[in-house]
Parts: sequence; C-alpha cells; structure tokens
Amino acid sequence: MARPRAVSTGASRARSAPRPGESREAPPAKSRGAVPDLDRVIHERLRLAIVSALAAAEKLSFRELKAMLNATDGNLSVHARKLEDAGYVSCRKSFDGRVPRTEYRLTADGRRAFERYLNHLESLVRNARNRS
Repeated sequence: MARPRAVSTGASRARSAPRPGESREAPPAKSRGAVPDLDRVIHERLRLAIVSALAAAEKLSFRELKAMLNATDGNLSVHARKLEDAGYVSCRKSFDGRVPRTEYRLTADGRRAFERYLNHLESLVRNARNRS
C-alpha cells in the first residue's frame, strides 16, 4: 500500500529575493581542491552580455540592449529582471510621449560584482596557462 504524501503549503519555500551574488539555483557539487564558483547570476550568457554592455555605457534602453544582444523581448526581460532582483542593474521606466521607454544602468554593486567576475576569470586563465 502506498504511503500518503505530505502536503506542502509552500511556506517553507518562500523567501526574499536573493542577495547580490547569491543565486536560487543549486550550486554544483564541489570536489576536493575545486576553485570557488563564478557568480552564477552574472555567469549565464545573456546576463553576462547585459552586464558587459552596461559596463561600457552609462545607460542603455531596452530597445538598444535588445538590438545589441539580438535577444527576444521575453528573454531580455527575464534576464534583466534577474539582474535587477540581485541588485546589479537598475531599471527606470518612463514615457516619451505615449511610447514607453525602459532604461537600464549598472549599479555600484553590479559594477563591483562584474569586476570580481572578471578578476576570477583572469585568475582561472592565469592558472591554466601556468600549468601548461
């Protein structure tokens, strides 16, 4: 006879938005001597592209980012929101006449996280070259 399943209210899963540098995704299993993980919020391809573009510009509109990164509306929105939830990107919505305008900027936390990410990558490359 099958055992009855416990009913979850979802309360145990509820929590606030992740802090900068924290991800809700499960971290990969660590092996002995493994290097620390890269920032998983930034490491995803489109999010890295968004942060990189914003690091090179004071601000970019949704349309500019979409064209620059060849992204769909939905994909760009989801990844920009993830960066915004982490505190790496700020979003300002306004209207130009009747046309909505969304602008993104890299926050100070986002710039620091991007610098840490780049430094981490540089150290990985340096270590790989030293082993050769």
